[in-house]
Amino acid sequence: MMTFVGLLVGVLCSIIFFVLFKFFHKFWWVPTRIKYAMSSQGIRGPPYRFIYGNVKEISDMINKSTNSPMDISHYIFPRIQPHIHSWLHIYGKNILYWQGPQAELVVTEPELLKKIMSVREISMGRPDGGPILNKLIGDGLLLSHGNKWVKQRKVATQAFNGERLKNMVPAMVESAKTMLQRWKDVGAKEMEVCEEFRMLASEVIARTAFGSNYEDGKQVFQKLKALRLLVSKISYKVRLAGFGRIFKDKEDVEAEKLQADIRYLIMQMIRNRETTIFLGDETDYLGSLLKAQHDNDDSYKLSIQDIIDDCKSFYAAGHGTTFPLLSWVTLLLAIHTEWQEKAREEVHEIFGNQNPSLEGLARLKIMGMIINETLRLYPPGITTNRRVLKQTRVGNLILPQNINLQILTLALHLDPEIWGEDAHLFKPERFSGVANVVNNNPGAFLPFGYGPRMCVGSNFAINEAKITLSMILQRYRFTLSPNYVHEPVQHVTLVPKSGVQIMLQDL
Repeated sequence: MMTFVGLLVGVLCSIIFFVLFKFFHKFWWVPTRIKYAMSSQGIRGPPYRFIYGNVKEISDMINKSTNSPMDISHYIFPRIQPHIHSWLHIYGKNILYWQGPQAELVVTEPELLKKIMSVREISMGRPDGGPILNKLIGDGLLLSHGNKWVKQRKVATQAFNGERLKNMVPAMVESAKTMLQRWKDVGAKEMEVCEEFRMLASEVIARTAFGSNYEDGKQVFQKLKALRLLVSKISYKVRLAGFGRIFKDKEDVEAEKLQADIRYLIMQMIRNRETTIFLGDETDYLGSLLKAQHDNDDSYKLSIQDIIDDCKSFYAAGHGTTFPLLSWVTLLLAIHTEWQEKAREEVHEIFGNQNPSLEGLARLKIMGMIINETLRLYPPGITTNRRVLKQTRVGNLILPQNINLQILTLALHLDPEIWGEDAHLFKPERFSGVANVVNNNPGAFLPFGYGPRMCVGSNFAINEAKITLSMILQRYRFTLSPNYVHEPVQHVTLVPKSGVQIMLQDL
C-alpha cells in the first residue's frame, strides 16, 4: 500500500513539476530571452509584466481615449492606438511590447519595413488569432497556414476571378435597389447610413455566398454579427492564459452557443446543396467550396470544417470591409460636397440613369480616387500582422522565432513624411495619375494588406462600394447631419461607434 501511495505521490509531483516548468518557460523564460535578444539590437519598449504583459495598460489607454467623442478630425491614430502612439514617442520608431507572453514587434522605420516586406517567409507567416478571433472566423483563409492555406487560397482566387465578379454585379445592384427603395418608402430627410450599409453588405454576401439560399445565409450572418460584437467586447479583457477554458463568463458561454448555431445552419445548407453540386450548381461561393470538397487532387480537398471556417471568413472579410468603407466615404462626401458633385457628374457621364455595369465601374476614376483616400484615412484593418516562423535576419536585425510583427497601417497612412504635412486632410487628388504618392512609396498604402496574403476579395469590396455609391449619387444629394457624433472605434475593423447621420435631398 505504501509503495502505491509513494508511486502516486511521485507521479503527482512529476506532473506538478512539468506543469510549473511549462508555465515558467512560457511566461518568464521565453519573454526574458526575447527581450534580451531585441534590446541588444537596440529595440526597446514598455516593460514585460509577468503573465499579462502590457494587456491591462493597453486596455486602459484605449478605453480612456475612446470613451468620449472627438472633434471632426481625420487624424485618429492617437485615439485608436493610443498605446502605440505614446510608445513610439518614448522608445523610437521600432518598439517591442507584450500581448500576454507574446512578443509584438512594431515596425515604422521605412527602410526596415521595405526589407521586412520583401521577405517571403515573413509575408506568409500569419499570427495565431487566439481563442477570441478564432471564435469569429475559425481556421479559415484569414488565419490558416501552409498547404491548408494554399488550397483555401486557390478556391478563393477562383471564386473572385474576373468572370465570377462580373456575375456578382447583378446581386450587388439588386441589394442596393432594395436599400434605396427602403429609403424612398421611409421618406426620411435624415438617415443613419451605417446600419443601412451593414444590412446591405450582409445582403450582398448572402446572395453571392449562398445564391438562391441567401435567406438562410441571412440567419448565419445575423448570428455572426452578434458574435462579432461579443468578440469586440471581450477582446481586451485581462485573462490568465489557459484558464478561459475552465472558468467561463457569460460572454464566453454566449459566444460558444452562437458558434454552435452558426455551425448547425451552415451544415444544413451544405446538406441541402451537396446533391446539386454534381449538376454544376457552383456559381456562388458555397458552391465553389463544396466543389473543392470533391476535388480529384487530395492536396486541394477541403473538409467540412474548412468550408464552415471559410464561410465565416468570407463574412468577416467582406462584411467587415465594405460597410465601414461605405460609411466613411459617405461621411467624407457629406463634408466635402465639392467632391460629391465631381463624383456625381462622373456617374451621370458613365451610367446616366441606368444601373451600374462592371465595364463602367473601371472607368470611375474620380470615385476610385475618393475610395482610395477614404481607405487611407480610415483603413478597415489598422494593422497588418505577420509571424516570424523561424529565426530570420532582416538587414542588420535578427528576428527570433515566433515573434509577431505589426505593420501599422493606420500610422503609415497618416505619416506626414510620406503624405505631406496635410496627411490628416481628405485630398483624393493624392491618387491621381500624376500626383499618386503610392507610385513613389511602395508599401505606404496597405488597406488590404500586402504580399501573397493580400486580401483576395479586395476587388469584390471595391466593386460593391462603387455600385452602391453610384446608385446613391444618381438619386440623392446629401450633407452631414448636425446630429452626427465623431467616434471612430475599432470593433475588429474600424467603424463609426454612433453611426453616420446624413441629410438627404432628392435630385
